[in-house]
Amino acid sequence: MNLPIEVLRSFVAIIETGSMLQATERVFVTQSALSLQMRRLEEIVRQPVFNRQGRKLKLTPAGEHLLGVARNILELNDRALAALQGQALSGAVGIGMNQDFADLLLPGVLNEFVITHPEIQLQVRVGGSQELLEALKARQLDVVVCVRPEQEPKNLKTMKMQWIGHAHLLEREVLPLALLAEPCLFRATALRVLEEAGRKFRVVVETASLSAIRAAVQSGLAITLRNALFGDTGLMPALPQERLPPVPGVGYALFNSEEPSSAALLLASLVKASVLELL
Repeated sequence: MNLPIEVLRSFVAIIETGSMLQATERVFVTQSALSLQMRRLEEIVRQPVFNRQGRKLKLTPAGEHLLGVARNILELNDRALAALQGQALSGAVGIGMNQDFADLLLPGVLNEFVITHPEIQLQVRVGGSQELLEALKARQLDVVVCVRPEQEPKNLKTMKMQWIGHAHLLEREVLPLALLAEPCLFRATALRVLEEAGRKFRVVVETASLSAIRAAVQSGLAITLRNALFGDTGLMPALPQERLPPVPGVGYALFNSEEPSSAALLLASLVKASVLELL
């Protein structure tokens, strides 16, 4: 028995778009055909991959395992086709990312991309989400991975926001904060929930550098609102969350340009797989 590529692509599309209906727009098949593909997939793996709860589809443990396998197979398939067909092995590709991902992606997947495709000129921009999305719209970038609200349809994954810092700072009447400069989703969320809760605060560190935020938190100068990507929780412990206002989740989304080149699609595929593995 073999796992058909087109069926795996449909399976991944359903998970990433959130529904059968939305997946049809990505893989260009009818909803009835998509249902038949999923039935065929379950016959091949000999167990259910979805728990059907009304219109909602949730993965079974087997489905969760298959999702990772499917993404790896599709990535290898797409990379092989691009190489064999000689697609987009030259030219320039631009990627933008938040500082959260710079330390994680630059030495890994992006370095591998440059080594594997030496004739492609890779351009990397690190910045705020809004700045990167505007650059994408202006066709200055081809791929963007950035922070978005948890309701964003293009989110690859959502994570919990958490208050981070030294617990003794919570005893202060005026809470010292270290935040990135505007615009920043974490900043806007922190200020909003503190104001709504009537908790006094003062921004003592405002910077464009995530490293500066990290240093301020490590030294005990201030607390901040980030998530697990922020760094080693041993050095920057999560605060008792019940002592501060509750906060929502945050999404990490991947955006492509409107008419991406084959090289941009390949890069986006590699980045997506890497981000999903990291989160």
